[in-house]
Parts: sequence; structure tokens; C-alpha cells
Amino acid sequence: MNDRVRSVIFLLQNFCDSQKQVRQINAQLIRRNLYPNTTIAEHFIGACYSHGLINSALLLFTTLLPSPHVYIFNTLIRVFSQSQTPHTPLLIYAHMRRNNVLPNNFTFPPLFKALSDARHVTQARCVHTHVLKLGHHQDLFVANALLDVYATSRQVGFCRSLFDEMLQRDVVSWSVLIAGFNNVGNYDDALVVFEQMQYAGFVPNRVTMINALHACAHSGNVEMGAWIHGAVKRGDWELDVILGTALVDMYGKCGRVEDGLSVFWSMKEKNVFTWNAVVKGLALAKSGQEAIRWFNRMKKEGVRADEVTLLAVLSACSHSGLVDKGREIFGLLVDGRYGFCANVKHYACMVDVLARSGRLHEAVEFMGRMPFGPTKAMWGSLLFGSKVQGDLELGLLAAEKLIELDQENSTYYVHLSNMYAAMGRWGDVEKVRGVMKDRQLTKDLGCSSLEVEHQRHVNEFLA
Repeated sequence: MNDRVRSVIFLLQNFCDSQKQVRQINAQLIRRNLYPNTTIAEHFIGACYSHGLINSALLLFTTLLPSPHVYIFNTLIRVFSQSQTPHTPLLIYAHMRRNNVLPNNFTFPPLFKALSDARHVTQARCVHTHVLKLGHHQDLFVANALLDVYATSRQVGFCRSLFDEMLQRDVVSWSVLIAGFNNVGNYDDALVVFEQMQYAGFVPNRVTMINALHACAHSGNVEMGAWIHGAVKRGDWELDVILGTALVDMYGKCGRVEDGLSVFWSMKEKNVFTWNAVVKGLALAKSGQEAIRWFNRMKKEGVRADEVTLLAVLSACSHSGLVDKGREIFGLLVDGRYGFCANVKHYACMVDVLARSGRLHEAVEFMGRMPFGPTKAMWGSLLFGSKVQGDLELGLLAAEKLIELDQENSTYYVHLSNMYAAMGRWGDVEKVRGVMKDRQLTKDLGCSSLEVEHQRHVNEFLA
């Protein structure tokens, strides 16, 4: 490295405090034709990124340099993969290929990260073929980055196949696969992978534990969740806000609210997600008054409620029959007292509050005043409330609307058929069954699970 290059790098590292200074150095680089130096290029791109001029750097390198070195392309791809425009790295990669610049194994991890962030799974599969042709598919970092694309894009089949083909794996590989199963709702499979990982001799890290706790929360596997909690204690891990919140959420969703509260009080740092996990856990436990008490405590502590908080509180009101409190909170939400507008999920919760409490016609009137059309969730609440109250006419309306919105869901046809049968309208029952037969729809299997002495027993049945 000669003195001129050292001087430029010194300037870039120590005298780039504004866009104006970056542009001044840029002018000198053009004047002295210093762009071809890859070390200078890397530092200049970094300076541009820090001061919001990365598009200018991209334009300069693609116009001033007819054939930049692969190192420059890699730097641009890496920087843009961390930006707000995750589609740009693919354009840079295409420009790189057009200029016959051969990618190396450092090119693909940030490129796949960008494709993952942008959910560009089709393009990722195209780049995957390039990786195979160039022989970089067994590079661990490249393979892990590609795993993440498929996992994030819910292509868990591709993710599993790629994982099985990997000759080398690390804790990241296993964690990504677990997250992939979580993303598609295969929580039991996620926990199987978590166990296989440990049998294979890999020690879970913080990310692995959080993903496994997420699977426990949604599968109801509290025994595995408690074991993870014990492992965290035995390892003397710091209970940071993310890991602690995952534990609170797991205990809450599995019905062990007191254990979740114990974790909550042991945490040094908490955020809105932690408080939300407590309120949601209490809502699921049908402790409506307690959920509202925690909601009020949260506000006193200065924690600003978000959309999820209000959903949890309204859900608590619904499951505990607190209609007046639900109306009060929803009214404040609509008036903007919480700093954001009520969304469709909040309206659906309010419909559920009214329907569960037997105020079916009030729920219908409420749905008619909404700024948007009723959703499946709303008609579903009305259907449930109608069955509980024995209002077959309103139940028929709800079932018919649900079929209009989702013609492939056999459950709605079954409900409609049962209500027709209860009304003695056997001709309509036959019509519904005929439609189901024509569309090749069958009754969905129900499922119940029971955990006895650490053994999980699952039973499937026809509803």
C-alpha cells in the first residue's frame, strides 16, 4: 500500500463527517483515478453508506469502472443487504454477471440475506443454481444463508432437503431449520429437530432456544419449555429481554401464568412485548380482570401500549364476559387515545366480545357500521355465538357468509348442514352434502392431546 492510498484511507476514516466532505473526497478520487484500488473502494463505499450516499457510490462504480474487481461487487452487495432496499443486491449481482465477473463464496451470503429480507424465493432458487455450478454449495456460510431464504419464505421442503444434503453443519444450520418449521406452523417437527440437534452433539445457542420456546408455546409442550428454562438456569444465561419474553410467552400460552409471572419479575429489562405476553397469557387463562389490572399497571409504568396490547385486552374482555369494559376500551381506541387507529383485528375482537356475551344483533349492527366489510373471523364469532344462543337463523346467515368467503373449508359446510338438520330442512341438508361431494370436501379431523408422565398422547377424531 503506497503513501497516496494510505492518505486517502486516513481521510475516509477520520474526515468524513458529512455528505459534503464525502463528495469532496469523491471528487479527488475521480480526479486522481483512484477508484480502481479495491481497498479505497471498500472504505469509500462504507463512508457513502454511513452518510446516505450509497446510491451515488453505486452509480459511480458502475459507470466509472467498466469491469470492477469482484471485491468491489461483494462490498456493494454486502452494504446494500443492510439497507432499506434489499432488492438492489440482486441488480448488482446481475450487473456483475453481465460484466463476466466471477462470484466467489463471499458474494452469496449477503446476496441471500437480501433475497431473504425481500422474500424473493424464486430469484434465490435461480442464484442457487449458480452456486451449484460454481461449486460453492458446500461452503457452510453460503449454505446457511440459502437455508435462511427457504425458511423465511416458508419453503420448508427445500430447506429440509438442503439441510440433509449439507456435509457440514453448525448451530446456525439447525436453528434456521427449526425456525423454518415454526414459520409454517409445524411446531412438533421443530421440536423434533431441536432434540435431534442435541443428539448430534450441537449445543443450542440463544437463538435456538428462542425458536424452540416459540414451538413449545404454539404446540402446548410445556414440559419441553420448562426443560429449556431449566437449561437456561443451569447455563447461568443472562435472561435478556428477548429470551425472557419468549419464556413468559411460552408459559402464558401453555396455561402456566404464574410461572410466566415468576420469569417476568426476575427480568432486569422488559419491553412492551414482555408486558403483552403477560396480558395475553392472562387473557387465555380467562382472567379478564387480572389482564386489565396488568394493562393499567403497564400504563402506570410508562410502557406505551401497542396494537397487540389492545388485542390482548379486548380478547380478555371477550373470554371473561366483560362487555362494558370492552366497549370502553374500544371506544378509547377508536378516539385515538392510544396513539393509533383501530385496525380490522380490533374490530373483530369487539365483534367477538358482543357475540360471546349473547348480544348477537348488536354485533350485527356493529359490523354494519364498520369502515370495512366483515371478515371471516367476524362471521366465525357470530356463528359461534349463534350456536350457543340457539339462534339458527342468524347462524345460517353466518355460515353462508363464511362459505362465500372460503368455499374450500369443509367445516363451514358441516355447520350449515347441521343447522339445516336442526331446523328439519332435510332437502337443504342434501344440497349441502351434494356440494361437498362435488367439490371433494371431507370432514376435517379433530385432534386432542394429553401429556401424562412426560409422554404426549394425541387422538384424532371426526367432529
